[in-house]
Amino acid sequence: MYKLIEPEVAGGLGEQTQMDNTFFPPLIKNLHYEFEGWLGDDILESFPCYIVTEKLRREIEFEKLTGINFDNVLISKSDTFLDLYPNRELPNFFWAKINGEPHKDDFFITDKNVLAISEKAYSVLKNYNIDQADIEDLE
Repeated sequence: MYKLIEPEVAGGLGEQTQMDNTFFPPLIKNLHYEFEGWLGDDILESFPCYIVTEKLRREIEFEKLTGINFDNVLISKSDTFLDLYPNRELPNFFWAKINGEPHKDDFFITDKNVLAISEKAYSVLKNYNIDQADIEDLE
């Protein structure tokens, strides 16, 4: 049994993101995530990428969940973010690269470009802040 998860969108791809638009979804080579706001979730999205907090990354690795690996992400705060939250510190984030096989791994991308997670992955994620994520059962 899998669930579809659409995480909080707290920003977008920053200008230092390097991508190849000849593919769909675009192929991202270097990820720059620019925060516009943040409601505190531990997994965030900006199509076609996902980022997770360092504490969630550690738990995913500890639980040996499959279909995901991690890379560095450049994080910045937009002027809007700085106006709204002048003193807010952001935790360390990592780029969550999803590469799992459908209905085999704990994380995979559906043919509709939505993140799917196994029950095991969901049981890990629900111990973290995912309040802003839309979650539903995968049919």
